[in-house]
Amino acid sequence: MTDLLRLAHWLSPAFPTGGFAYSHGLEAAIASGDVRNANHLEHWLFDILTHGAGRNDACLLRAALDPLADHAALDAMARALCGTAERLTETVDQGTAFARTVAAITGRALPPRAFPVTVGEAACTLDLPTETVVGLYLHAMVTTLATGAIRFMPLGQTEGHGVIARLAPTIARIAALPLSLDDLGSAAIGAEIAAMRHETLDVRIFRT
Repeated sequence: MTDLLRLAHWLSPAFPTGGFAYSHGLEAAIASGDVRNANHLEHWLFDILTHGAGRNDACLLRAALDPLADHAALDAMARALCGTAERLTETVDQGTAFARTVAAITGRALPPRAFPVTVGEAACTLDLPTETVVGLYLHAMVTTLATGAIRFMPLGQTEGHGVIARLAPTIARIAALPLSLDDLGSAAIGAEIAAMRHETLDVRIFRT
């Protein structure tokens, strides 16, 4: 239970990774009208989980949970998989902030890496099933993006949290998959294009 609570703390909105400042291109999708309601948001997040960065992060996180993994090589791979400058900024900045804070409260040296890699490197010492770590990580991703959508679009808290609740079975299914680095790959082209468009928005609330 202690290790589970520790991981829940690390992945909670209160942990200072700055996740609230990133929309993963969702701000541009909302601004363009591609995401206009709860149904659109749910489909957008579902695609990210099953075909985009969510699935890739799950692959990288699983690999990084091996204490003998080459975390520097995984970090390089995670950075190379970023399709846009903002996506790279998002994962590196959050990973750096995560590593810095975990190191400060645990006394364990953690180098700054891409977010899923540094979470895996930190969590590999916890006595938790891989499925649990991946599931909580993906749930934190979805919660962060859905909360951003609640702030940015006409979407009430009840509707927004309904989206999170309905995506729980998808998160659980992906977390249970025996994903490896051989499963890396993304087909969430719309999310990548949205991230590119976000770079040129005249007015932006989020950093990505």
